[in-house]
Amino acid sequence: MKFHNPSASFYVPDNMPEPEALSRVTHLGVGAHHDDLEFMAFHGILQCYQRSDQWFGGITCTDGAGSARTGPYINYTDDQMKVVRREEQEHAARVGQYSFVAQLAYPSSAVKQTQGGGLTGDLGALLSATTADVVYTHNPADKHETHLGVLVSVLEAIRALPPDRRPARLLGCEVWRDLDWMPDDAKVVLDVSGADALAEKLNNVFASQIAGGKRYDLAVEGRRRANATFLASHATDAIEKVWLAMDLTPLAQDASPDVVDFTTDFIDRFREDVRVKLLKRIKG
Repeated sequence: MKFHNPSASFYVPDNMPEPEALSRVTHLGVGAHHDDLEFMAFHGILQCYQRSDQWFGGITCTDGAGSARTGPYINYTDDQMKVVRREEQEHAARVGQYSFVAQLAYPSSAVKQTQGGGLTGDLGALLSATTADVVYTHNPADKHETHLGVLVSVLEAIRALPPDRRPARLLGCEVWRDLDWMPDDAKVVLDVSGADALAEKLNNVFASQIAGGKRYDLAVEGRRRANATFLASHATDAIEKVWLAMDLTPLAQDASPDVVDFTTDFIDRFREDVRVKLLKRIKG
């Protein structure tokens, strides 16, 4: 697999030849930053963990240069952080038993530009080679512009594939902005319960972020538990931990829907739900 950036990498934890490592993937995560996969696509990792018939593949699009840093990493240069972040992502691939992890090494500024660039080409090649059934990526209501750049490139890459080669399901997962506001009937509820040890190991791999002043490990676990508890107000918790996603499959299967209209329709439904319930209480 050849990528646009000479510093990009392709790592296979179990040393399977590259074609086989790609073709066996059933669940694929495409994240902007190192650790996005482990947070937003943990459901896919868990579905494939310690199985021989299902495999998780990961793609990290940026180079890690913009990572927050303090403590032991406060004096690290951008180039040093790139090395640390790459090693952490490969470590996570070993812990989670991924089929492969591709690190495409784009600066965030390039990812934000999107529109048919090298990232779209790299993603298209990987998507075509994996033919994954389920793809996890960022959701279009995320507030992080680099995440949105990845999403747009993922959609471009998928829509460029022949219809019969596109994933059966495309999920836009929460990270920077949760999806609790979505209408209940539109939420994709991903059960990530029963794997505390694996989740903790994966979260703790990214020591440069934890020691660098961002307690993602605690925040992610807190959100998973909060999602489960606040999922239904009049029922006991049926699931211990939940991650939420938006079903973007219609955008992948048909090139005509506009992603902006698709997303703002959910926002309009949320607005109307708030308006109606408030009016009902005010008017009695």
